[in-house]
Amino acid sequence: MGRAEAAMTTTRSLSRRRVLKGAATLTCLGLADLPFEAAAQSKGKVVVGTWGGDYARLLNKNIEQPILVAEGWEVIQDQAGDPERRSKMLAERRLPRGTTDIQGLSALKMFQMHDAGVIDAIDYGRLKNAPNLLPSMRYPYGVGHIYSGKVILYNPKLITTPPTSFADALDAKHGAKLGIIDIQYQYTMMAAAIASGGSMTNFEPGKARLMACRKAGAKILPTNEAMAQALISEEVGICIMWKARAVQWQKAGAKVETVAAKEGVPLFISGFVIPKNAPNKDGAYVWLNETLVPSAQEAFAEDMGYNASVSNAKIPPATEKRIGFSDDEKKRLVDLDYGYLAKNDAALKEWWDKSFKG
Repeated sequence: MGRAEAAMTTTRSLSRRRVLKGAATLTCLGLADLPFEAAAQSKGKVVVGTWGGDYARLLNKNIEQPILVAEGWEVIQDQAGDPERRSKMLAERRLPRGTTDIQGLSALKMFQMHDAGVIDAIDYGRLKNAPNLLPSMRYPYGVGHIYSGKVILYNPKLITTPPTSFADALDAKHGAKLGIIDIQYQYTMMAAAIASGGSMTNFEPGKARLMACRKAGAKILPTNEAMAQALISEEVGICIMWKARAVQWQKAGAKVETVAAKEGVPLFISGFVIPKNAPNKDGAYVWLNETLVPSAQEAFAEDMGYNASVSNAKIPPATEKRIGFSDDEKKRLVDLDYGYLAKNDAALKEWWDKSFKG
């Protein structure tokens, strides 16, 4: 059994054990002749497409088990990487009924699926908690769940002059102390662009800066996890990454400080969409609404280091200081131009693989 299938089975089993326990109680009360579903008062099944790992675990811990399963819903997680899940959505687009009710995607991927015509517009009137959503978390086609921003991470032991900008961070002078994450190519090119006179819709000016860093010996790490290990071992002394990840890595032993770059702080938003052919849209809206409950948002902030997408979450001051942004830094938060990225992604990736990495 694969990891995703095992996770789906585990979530389903947790829910069914509750139902079976309730059925046994009804038998003792002499009510076993009632139809099973009526006796158990199950509200239905919701299938959630999500990443695996900590995110899936925390969805189950903070939202599904304490709220939805407790209220009688059966929740099944369909765990896979987002490329695989997006391919599945596209493959199922002609079916009258798909296999998932909710899909977890980044804001960029939400836009791409909207552009492909496979997800519904969100009816915010069906979300009781929608009035508390931050304006930047309300997309016509998806709902932001948690967010962080791209910041500079540096080890003061290895980088003695604190950086203040992406220009300081993505500088050839750091040589092999600079780490660059391969899978973060879009955001690395974005940061280099705004550090070099470009913009969120013009990444060209940043290419020369990145090539200079590469020639000076900057290390390319394949994944976020590989970068974490390089920072902990002090193989790398400076990089750019989500502030939420920095918080997690600090807990894991990385001796890094964070800086919100003066050029701007590009947002990373993780959210949810509803496929047009979702089998249970009523259940999807119930599940989506519960992700916005303050207790769930507060738990994600504490456990994962991401900022809440609702205004009524009460984040402890110490946690807010670690994961959040000052009033001045909030003014520099900037959303991405998803249309530009969607249109140019293939060309950006080709340059990255053939010219920068090659």
